[in-house]
Amino acid sequence: MNGRALVAWNLRRLRTERGISQERLAADAGVDRAYISELEREQGNVTVDLLDRLAFVLDVAVGEFFAASPEAGGRISPLPAGRKPRRP
Repeated sequence: MNGRALVAWNLRRLRTERGISQERLAADAGVDRAYISELEREQGNVTVDLLDRLAFVLDVAVGEFFAASPEAGGRISPLPAGRKPRRP
């Protein structure tokens, strides 16, 4: 797996494990949601500065984006579609 694919896979894995939507991650990191989508689809190039911001939002070390795991390349279940119900 090349570097871009590894970052893309780990970004999506970390985001979905925490139940964070692309929209929320993008807003918290100060980028457009479409850019997060591009990164997860291996279409965009990420800077170290953005990796720092994403790591901060996801509460992980930057190195987590480069961590190879046994299931790397496997399917990651998407978050449920639609908006979450408002809290009372």
